[in-house]
Amino acid sequence: MPDTHPRANGERVLADLNALRALGAYKTGVHKPTFSAPHKQSLDWLVRKLPEADLTGAIDGIGNIVGTSTKSGPKLLAGSHLESQNYAGWLDGPLGVVYALEAARVLNTDPSVNGSVEVAAWVDEEGHFGSFLGSRSYVGQVTEAEIDVARDRTNGRAMRDALGDMGLTGRPRVTAEPGRHVGYLEAHIEQGDTLESGKLAIGVVTSIVGIWQYRINFTGEQNHAGTTRMAVRKDAGLALARFCVAIDERFPAACGPRTVWTTGRITLDPGAPSIIPGGAEMLFQIRDDNPAVIARLEELLRTMADEANAKGPCTATVERIRVGAPAMMDTGFQDAIDAASKALAGGRSLRMPSGAGHDAQMLATIMPAGMLFVPSIGGISHHWTENTADADIVTGAQVFVDACRRILAP
Repeated sequence: MPDTHPRANGERVLADLNALRALGAYKTGVHKPTFSAPHKQSLDWLVRKLPEADLTGAIDGIGNIVGTSTKSGPKLLAGSHLESQNYAGWLDGPLGVVYALEAARVLNTDPSVNGSVEVAAWVDEEGHFGSFLGSRSYVGQVTEAEIDVARDRTNGRAMRDALGDMGLTGRPRVTAEPGRHVGYLEAHIEQGDTLESGKLAIGVVTSIVGIWQYRINFTGEQNHAGTTRMAVRKDAGLALARFCVAIDERFPAACGPRTVWTTGRITLDPGAPSIIPGGAEMLFQIRDDNPAVIARLEELLRTMADEANAKGPCTATVERIRVGAPAMMDTGFQDAIDAASKALAGGRSLRMPSGAGHDAQMLATIMPAGMLFVPSIGGISHHWTENTADADIVTGAQVFVDACRRILAP
């Protein structure tokens, strides 16, 4: 029998994505930081689009949009984010919002479909002012005090000032209504090359990594670079460099098969060419979807600091500054994506973990959640050359809409 189920409109999906790409365009990508003018224009664009899917919604007091439906039956929440990293890609975030909008347009307006898709755009997934502020606000994890102290990491602008400039001061924040949704589904570009290299169309996400971040400080003795003998120096910068090398030598024996670690920033104090640094700081990050692995590596990190302190001549301290728990994706949602892939993408799918953080891990704390990946050309993301082939975008939209239909089906 022919497949008569409602389908995504690929041309409409591409047109929407390109309309959002034109807002804050930068080379072949976008520059659309949180609460910038292009970000505000993108949010306004989505609000105008919601009625096409029989949804109503507005920007709430933190910058989220949640379009709601009055259609009877089960409700599935879907979405992503509309801001970007600085001078970055055009699909990271908007792809998930447009897929959700398309699913709502197709399914909400079809009387043969029981239930509806509600569309969300979560603010600041990219972390300009904080960590997953929008989705965390929705699940009740953001306090007013956190908003009070939040600052733009690029220019130090207060979040309260940014919200005021957006016209959102005093507007209430929308939070989850217990029991309203059967779950949350999000689509995203892979941000890696697994799908492309395997000639696959769909990634069925099994888990989202946790992200642990540390500040590691080294204290030595500031002194003159020309008159202080090498044998008596207490060079904090050199101690930091040796510590970095030691991490790469010792972590492989203690890590898991998919663990990654990164030293993202190094700062020397005072940072002058003629002064031996008396202080040095590194920001260090570990990602894995197994908390036991993270605990083992953190213990190793602290042991290495103790060893460095015993050896001297500098001292080291390890401070954990961020914990992002991993999230397991719902197996029923995974099965729905797999079934949709078999029907519409020739079964060219792979179950895989996500090495990047996503809003779905916040939603997973209060409801079943799932994620779908589409290929990234060259595995590039967080850069303006980020891209996905139009055919892969359309295939992903078809699978996403069908997966939503299957999740809503009784």
